[in-house]
Amino acid sequence: MRYLGPAALTAASLVLLLATDQAVVGMPTAGPAAAPARVLARTAPGLAPGPALDPGLAPGPALDPVFDPAPTAQQLPAQQLPAQQLPTQAAPAVAHQAAALTEGRTAAEAPPVRLRRRLLADPLRSRREPLPAEVFTGAGFDACSAPPVETMRAWWGTSPYGAVGIYTSGRQRACGQSRLTADWVREVREMGWQLIPTHVGRQAPCMAAGSKTQRIDPAQAVQQGREEAAEAVRAVQGLGLRVGTPVYLDVEAYPRGDSACSQAVMDFTVGWTQALHGAGFRSGFYSSTNSGVADLAAAARAGSGPLPDAVWYANWDDRATTTDGAGRLGDDLWADHARIHQHHGNAQESYGGAALAVDRNQVDGPVAR
Repeated sequence: MRYLGPAALTAASLVLLLATDQAVVGMPTAGPAAAPARVLARTAPGLAPGPALDPGLAPGPALDPVFDPAPTAQQLPAQQLPAQQLPTQAAPAVAHQAAALTEGRTAAEAPPVRLRRRLLADPLRSRREPLPAEVFTGAGFDACSAPPVETMRAWWGTSPYGAVGIYTSGRQRACGQSRLTADWVREVREMGWQLIPTHVGRQAPCMAAGSKTQRIDPAQAVQQGREEAAEAVRAVQGLGLRVGTPVYLDVEAYPRGDSACSQAVMDFTVGWTQALHGAGFRSGFYSSTNSGVADLAAAARAGSGPLPDAVWYANWDDRATTTDGAGRLGDDLWADHARIHQHHGNAQESYGGAALAVDRNQVDGPVAR
């Protein structure tokens, strides 16, 4: 499928500036709608807030809820250009492990996972001012390393893309990021590119052996999530990105069916989200639909929170849409400008004489501010 180029996206579809709290971008839909967000070119229905912080709520499907207070302040961080022809460049490695994301059990075959509700205090609920967000809808790509500025210039206006995923932090990024500086961010944003910051840290305890050897400790999962959120915030601040920017937690595919493993990933994600919200940033979550995304949906059904504001789901079905949720996300989960679909991986593409190896995405969710 061919996509609209960035110029058409800018004129007709989306770069949204929303003054909103978590009720508008990212939390699961439930109950009466919130006030509609301001949208260019179309009207966006509002989302109701996520589950209220109430330890007396009925427990989830398996065990009693677990309540943790919010971290203290000390635990949180402080802090259209014409395209030009370029020589074709060697394509770098891609960041994600393709086979693991798309092979294995189908949704119908996946074994049941029983999660207990993990409910933490959400700092967004005590903010005096709503947390702003910028939302982009259109085609995007991600590459293992931040591409050269010259490549980004060559692709702007000649490729179908208007957004790019960048690996801003994390101890287990697959590629070096020598070009990813505040100057790089400033230059590509001046061209018109939207950015999708991503953090690659600890992975699921049950993840198959591979290059990402650092795993979540189930006994320390919440605190480890908070620690990695602090690292992610320092990184995006160092790149000049502003309050309200989302950082997407990259959780690579893992075997589903081990409830203890799934619980550790979800506890980590809740801690990650709590600390990002405390620092004034939004939380995103990237994973395969057959593992992390399926577990995140189960955590939402169990009443866990705070949950990420947006979901980036990997399902390489070549369907450039975010509306079906790949069978994992219903209309009540992250349905209002809160999804990215990675629908094709390891594509070799060249525009304006510059080549890259990319994963293709359809974006309808928050991007960097």
